[in-house]
Amino acid sequence: MKKGFFLSFEGIEGTGKSTQARLLFERLREKGFDAVLTEEPGGTKIGHKIRELLLSPDHQEMTPLTELLLYFASRTQHLAQVIIPAVNRGAVVITDRFTDSTIAYQGYGRGIALHLLHSLDTIATEGMQPDITLLLDLDVETGLGRNRGINKTDRIELEDIRFHKRVRNGFLELAAQQPERIKLIDASLEKEEVRKRVLDLVLDIVSS
Repeated sequence: MKKGFFLSFEGIEGTGKSTQARLLFERLREKGFDAVLTEEPGGTKIGHKIRELLLSPDHQEMTPLTELLLYFASRTQHLAQVIIPAVNRGAVVITDRFTDSTIAYQGYGRGIALHLLHSLDTIATEGMQPDITLLLDLDVETGLGRNRGINKTDRIELEDIRFHKRVRNGFLELAAQQPERIKLIDASLEKEEVRKRVLDLVLDIVSS
């Protein structure tokens, strides 16, 4: 049996990664691929409960370490129930966020030591990471403005702009460190152009 393929979408708020993940999923299914679309935090019944805790604006008192451990708890369940079984059966798994988000948001954004994040990640994921990551990049002001335009707010989005700029810088540093895995895509382009670039890149890899 052919081993599956694991792909993640990453980016700050408002880059359109959730939309692009869905569009890619739909196109792959049309082309006959066994494709799975999922998200973090979430992806499982337990994960969605954790997502509610993490994103609710009612939980402003949550400490950065509590937040971090909840993300990893959701990820461990997500891998066990969804990602690993699907990859093992040969599917293309598309996740909206994975470990890179934790490093960018909790590491660069919150200031939690990166060596601690990497140690916890090794425990939570047993070293599993996406085969390819599509980083949709956009300036912070535009991204947050897009989400305000559709009345989308959660606990993370309510952070000040300096936080979101640190997160974006974190993503860009990760892309510079791992150019073979993390592919940068300009999210300021029209949605259709972004969709085309994503599809061309992914089809070239999964069809080879």
